[in-house]
Amino acid sequence: MNEVIETILNHRSIRKFEDRPLTHDQIEKIVTSAQAASTSSYIQAYTIIGVTDKEKKERLAELAGNQTYVAENGIFLVFCGDLHRHEIAGRMEEKDVIPSLESTEKFMVALIDAALAAQNAAIAAESMGLGLCFIGGIRNHLAEVQTLLKTPERVIPLFGVAIGYPAKSTDKKPRLPMSNIYHENEYQQNEEQFIAEIEDYNRVISSYYEERTKGKRKDRWTEQMANMLEKKSRMYMKEFVQANKFDLK
Repeated sequence: MNEVIETILNHRSIRKFEDRPLTHDQIEKIVTSAQAASTSSYIQAYTIIGVTDKEKKERLAELAGNQTYVAENGIFLVFCGDLHRHEIAGRMEEKDVIPSLESTEKFMVALIDAALAAQNAAIAAESMGLGLCFIGGIRNHLAEVQTLLKTPERVIPLFGVAIGYPAKSTDKKPRLPMSNIYHENEYQQNEEQFIAEIEDYNRVISSYYEERTKGKRKDRWTEQMANMLEKKSRMYMKEFVQANKFDLK
């Protein structure tokens, strides 16, 4: 196994970091690695905001649901879907690009570009011995996040990534069986087999939690997912996205 694959397979979320900032060189390597990710039609529809200011990180931690590791890390990167610069490009070239920018397709391009860039950044950071945790909690209060980060129209903060030197590592969390994720040539629809595989996975996850928490927790994966999805969350998102000129037409 080569070192790249080993780094990828060794991924786990880190939620406790040393009080130690990243160097400019480390940040540059992480960001340029993010920029090396594939991008649809060369559009590069994302922006990365590196938050190092202590007060801003503390406010982001509060907005994300009081997650302390959003504030206590080497740097907090916020990945944004960004079509603002493309509106400017249209004005510079005297072309009407607005209908395209306000399409569902370009919204999806911005999301995909940002996710691809973030995964490259994550691999780069972990290859340097750093740890990280993706943070979707910033979407709890996006209007406040936008105000804090001073983002213009057509820019939406999507998620954050807390990066730093791990102060405490965690066990690697088991993933779904490959047969549930990878289908060859067409989507396999043998539900009996699917459920059997999920039941096996439930047992693996339940044992994982029970061992990790010394018996305090042993929920199954399907139980965890159903309980989470039963509760409505961030239901304001469609209106928020449209108000920010991503009209989903």
